[in-house]
Amino acid sequence: MHVVVGATGATGSVLVRELLRRGEKVRAVNRSGRVGLPDVELNGVEFIRANASDADQMTEICAGATAVYHCVRPPLPEWLELYPRVQQALISAAGTAGAVLVFADDTWMYGRVDRPMTEDMPYRPVAHLGLIRAWLAEMTLAAHHRGDVRVAIARAGELYGPKVESLFGSTMFAGKRPIWFGDPDLPITPTYIDDFATTMITLAGEPDAWGEVWHVPSSEPTTARRFAELAGRAAVRAMPTTAAKALGLVSTVARHGNQVLYQFEQPFIVDSTRFTSQFGGTASDLREGIAASLRWHRQNPRRSLLPS
Repeated sequence: MHVVVGATGATGSVLVRELLRRGEKVRAVNRSGRVGLPDVELNGVEFIRANASDADQMTEICAGATAVYHCVRPPLPEWLELYPRVQQALISAAGTAGAVLVFADDTWMYGRVDRPMTEDMPYRPVAHLGLIRAWLAEMTLAAHHRGDVRVAIARAGELYGPKVESLFGSTMFAGKRPIWFGDPDLPITPTYIDDFATTMITLAGEPDAWGEVWHVPSSEPTTARRFAELAGRAAVRAMPTTAAKALGLVSTVARHGNQVLYQFEQPFIVDSTRFTSQFGGTASDLREGIAASLRWHRQNPRRSLLPS
């Protein structure tokens, strides 16, 4: 039994689809209890409505699980209030079930870096979102080392793909013209959402991976300008990161996300050699990932998260 919490988000929906493709039994958990996955053949999926921050409820739902996938991502304004409660609830639930907990993470805890990001880098967050990320990772790994639960952390670069809502993933595919804060010619490491999900599944099944952080295999570094060209979009509209403060008046993502825009003022290179050396595998082809993302946005038209 594989329990996917946050099952209809970008990462969770890919996890459900891939687990089903592999013939696994899936329990999908979200806030509504509704399916929300029209592209998935749902034989074998049990959908459950639940509050991921309710430890008792999650313990009941995770009973009998062999793996629990933590794909919950609260709205940015609610991170400090909700994320630690969700983390503790899922640590407790997975531990009680004897399941491995695999946490979907990012790189914000590293802060400003001057070299490619590796798993052994110290945490030096420069904003409260990064501090929360560092706190959650330390909380999760400490629970593993205490023997409360078995865990693995999958850490992605800058995400893109169907359903992904980020300054990178959305502005490159939605709206009239891609917007980029910072230097569009600096290297950046795109992580395709399917690679994030399949890495989490690999970690769940590899005892040697437990108790560790692993960087998700990603495409070779590119630039925002080149990414937009591959997507056939209009030329990138480069804006200084300070402009995000003004956009914060009309966009919640810009208001809270501007804390981590320092990432786009420096080379953003995520090294996943450790994972590929130990478990093999390669990242999805960048052109294929972009094509799939464009198809999804054509089928699900929406406004960009930022003004055009």
